[in-house]
Amino acid sequence: MGAQLSDLMQPLLERWRGDPDGTYQTWFLWEERIKNFRSIRRGIQQVVAEIQEGSFGNVYRGSSLETVVHSIAEQRQIFKGADHAFLWKPKLRIPDIYENSDNQLAFAHLLDSCVCCDNETQILAAIRRLDARGIKGLGPAVANLLYFLHPTLVPPFNTAIVKGYNALTGAKVKLGRWDEFLAMREGVLALNARYRGLLSNDLGAIGGLLFDLGSGRYPAPPREDDVDYIRVWKEDLARVREESSRTNRLVAEARENDHSHTQVQSWLRDLGFALDFDVWIATNDQGRLIDGGKLGDGCLKALPTSGTAPVLEAVKFIDVLWLNKSSGRIVAAYEVEHSTSIYSGIVRMLDLALGSQAHALEGLFLVAPDGREAEVRAQLARPAFSRVADLKVNYLAYGDLGAHREAIARFGQGMKPIHAISRPLA
Repeated sequence: MGAQLSDLMQPLLERWRGDPDGTYQTWFLWEERIKNFRSIRRGIQQVVAEIQEGSFGNVYRGSSLETVVHSIAEQRQIFKGADHAFLWKPKLRIPDIYENSDNQLAFAHLLDSCVCCDNETQILAAIRRLDARGIKGLGPAVANLLYFLHPTLVPPFNTAIVKGYNALTGAKVKLGRWDEFLAMREGVLALNARYRGLLSNDLGAIGGLLFDLGSGRYPAPPREDDVDYIRVWKEDLARVREESSRTNRLVAEARENDHSHTQVQSWLRDLGFALDFDVWIATNDQGRLIDGGKLGDGCLKALPTSGTAPVLEAVKFIDVLWLNKSSGRIVAAYEVEHSTSIYSGIVRMLDLALGSQAHALEGLFLVAPDGREAEVRAQLARPAFSRVADLKVNYLAYGDLGAHREAIARFGQGMKPIHAISRPLA
């Protein structure tokens, strides 16, 4: 990268970081993104286990792989379409991991190796072993799974990111080839190291920058020593290209979703107080602003320390917990699923239900808009959620919570009124 481009990268990165509608603000700093890492890792482990024990089957639809890829694809604009590479194309008979059991096992071996390893050498060796098999249709899109296992070592990957990388560096990386991806990865790591002060150790940040460049939100800095071209580029950077009305609508919807999610969390917080419980708000939501204060106001600042560290790490991200004031035991758990996948919430509840405090639990609740009940039930019918029936999870609709919360706060006691307005999901 020449000195001229180096001089122009700083204003680009500063403008991008401060852009309220760019991927840095809307996705990389999005609280829900952090919550997804553990649940996606758990989902990948389930895919591996099913393939190894021969229960995965030979279709994508309804599989544990679809569940985990779907939870990635729902993460706002940067991963939209992440599932396309895994969809079965019957005319081309790709990706060839559904009909060919040896290829399926090789795919599982890659995922398992990357779940278990902790360094770059092992990751690259696992990728090269898979590439050597030449499995039709199974290309670098798999890197999106690996990113959620090793976000400091494997960058996310899609068409827009490749276009952004090529525009920024002048490279000619092609889609679909692992060797091209690995070469691009080296370049991404070098860029990230050079500008880490404005990026992050997490390669999702530079992935988001490349996505915004490749999708046309920002023009790439000119590499030519052309004063007029550089002037025009700086003017363009200052105003940012006008987005389409659809993109603006999606951004507005995402913000409204976050607001609605926080509002419902505040309902559950206040109801917990009224019913004389201690309340815990998900650790990354406590600072959210609501009704002139913070969502975590009046709530516990630390969870009881009983249980294993991994379980506590997962449980602290559950949206709302009610705890018995005397014993400190968790009595009820609530995951608010306004518009995103239920997958992460179910995994966190599973960790809680299988932990040392399981005997004290009186309720696990998925709290969602009234119109999502059919969707939630359909999701839970997937084989990947077969263990959920044992959790006795209930569906609590926004409408029922909103209509009855004041009466419950005034006249209710314990968990009985909450069970009365919720419905079993299994």
